[in-house]
Amino acid sequence: MVLKTGTPARASEDCAVARERAWGEARELAHRAPLPLAARTVPLAAAGGLTLAEDLCTHHPLPAFDTAAMDGYAVAGPGPWRITGVVRAGTAREGRLAPGEGVEISTGALVPAGARAVLPLELAAVGDGWVSGAAPSPGKHIRRTGEDSRTGTCLAPAGTRVGPALLGLAASCGNDAVRVRPRPRVGILVTGDELDRSGLPGPGRVRDALGPLLPSLIATLGGEATGVRHVADRPAGQLAQVVCEQRDSDVLVVTGSTSVGATDQLRELLRDAGARMVVDTVACRPGHPQLLAGLADGRWVVGLPGNPYAALVAAHTLLSPLLAGLSGCGLPSLPRVPVSGDARPVPGLTRLVPVAWAGSGARIIGGHRSAFLHGAAVGDALAVIADDWADGGSAPLVLLT
Repeated sequence: MVLKTGTPARASEDCAVARERAWGEARELAHRAPLPLAARTVPLAAAGGLTLAEDLCTHHPLPAFDTAAMDGYAVAGPGPWRITGVVRAGTAREGRLAPGEGVEISTGALVPAGARAVLPLELAAVGDGWVSGAAPSPGKHIRRTGEDSRTGTCLAPAGTRVGPALLGLAASCGNDAVRVRPRPRVGILVTGDELDRSGLPGPGRVRDALGPLLPSLIATLGGEATGVRHVADRPAGQLAQVVCEQRDSDVLVVTGSTSVGATDQLRELLRDAGARMVVDTVACRPGHPQLLAGLADGRWVVGLPGNPYAALVAAHTLLSPLLAGLSGCGLPSLPRVPVSGDARPVPGLTRLVPVAWAGSGARIIGGHRSAFLHGAAVGDALAVIADDWADGGSAPLVLLT
């Protein structure tokens, strides 16, 4: 098997060296490991869900002109005011209003030069071509040029995820396209001769849960799954062949095969390929036998345990920050809230347990043994339980939605 074509960016230690990492440290290492993917320019319609590669700045002031904030009358000087015309959104009035003059105006329309303020429609009395009412204070109900943003202001920094509001903001700044980083492409390799892919599993067999779970999770984390491939444990060597062949991905996620059992091939594969290990095991439960390595051709390998809940924990530990790093995003922040319930901290280890919102805090819910996804399926987050946590104490949350 030949995989050596270069040196992966920032990879940190030789594959032969195994060092268990603290959970927070592993997460930070995974985020720092890659260089961001190359930027590209895409139209706004194709930018949703991607990440800004450059700051989004204004090309003109916002608003670009003095704008009426309400329907009513733009008036000059003291009243009453003679109505001299109508200004609708998208049109402009030539000339300057003289004192004692006014124009009917629509919300969003260009305020004529000389106007003192806008008298709201509901406060105006109109008759015989004149409008009267209590004189509004200067500038009332007028959005002044640039009061939201001046030309050249950075409205969203590079690394910001492009959502619906940002698309609208970019358009309002006059952009038809933006510079973004693409979604990292993620290939999924599910190992395990014991797995059935449909229906009820037979005697001694288990239904594959990770094949259906991972593509959706990867999309949620900002990646693009290129496909799911099931790889047999026997005969040995098939996983190495598939890893060598699958070149259409920036990241390969391998489930199972991360421990040291007779059928676990991933570590041997990485050692033979000259891979550089970034994280080799994490001091957490579940999900301890997880890993992140860089192949010599620049691809990344994330090894997840075969048990579904343990794999979910490991994906949030290593895959999520890796995808953020490839996308040029910051390390996802973890809100801290009071967490109540029975988590039984373990000395020297971090536990991750599913929780549901409970007022301003969260409560631990059951159903989180390493192979059981029930708690995560109905919960809102995973609470990161340190070994010194006590019931009711604060803990960081990994949000699940």
